[in-house]
Amino acid sequence: MIKKQITIAIDGYSACGKSTLAKDLAKKLSFIFIDSGAMYRGVALYCLQNNLFDDDTNPKQVDIIHALKNITLSFQLINDNNCLFLNGKNVEELIRGGEVAAVVSKVARIKEVRMKLVMEQQKMGANGGIVMEGRDIGSVVFPKAELKLFITASQEIRTQRRYLELKSKGIEAKIETISSNLAERDLMDSSRKESPLIQVADAIVLDNSKLTREEQLDFVLDLVRNLV
Repeated sequence: MIKKQITIAIDGYSACGKSTLAKDLAKKLSFIFIDSGAMYRGVALYCLQNNLFDDDTNPKQVDIIHALKNITLSFQLINDNNCLFLNGKNVEELIRGGEVAAVVSKVARIKEVRMKLVMEQQKMGANGGIVMEGRDIGSVVFPKAELKLFITASQEIRTQRRYLELKSKGIEAKIETISSNLAERDLMDSSRKESPLIQVADAIVLDNSKLTREEQLDFVLDLVRNLV
């Protein structure tokens, strides 16, 4: 669609539709899509599988830092889905479960974890032509991105979206539990010391609470056309 290989950084809270927008946008523009949150979920899954949490699900920080050298993350396109591979194994379904969701923000607060993943993300997007979504993309990973978006939606809408997402995967969850988990993650993500979730000054805010998937995509495509 466009010849210029720009970098598009998408940030926002959990379950606000960042991944859906980023995937649609990357497909439309023939860009590479990177789900940075999946990478943090991959590290969290590794920690769960290797007993790197105490009994209260607090991360054993020193042990996790030492274990980072044993963690390899990559993406592969399988049946049109961008799947995360952890040490050579497809873990896309595993990282989307409630157990990982409950601890990923705790792992993401660790400075050394963020340093490792930010470095990898910057390598992935070094040549542009990329759509990356997460919580610190416009502020830390690609502060010079040509287009920065901050996506938001109401708590009620976000809770319903996450509920339907889990239900479609056969995962049972209560609305109240999902809402509580989202609120907890919001607080952790926005208050952590390392690379907190913030709305950078040059980001365009998009509240998609009342937008369809198509309307959201069209809005951003217009922004891209105006850039190039």
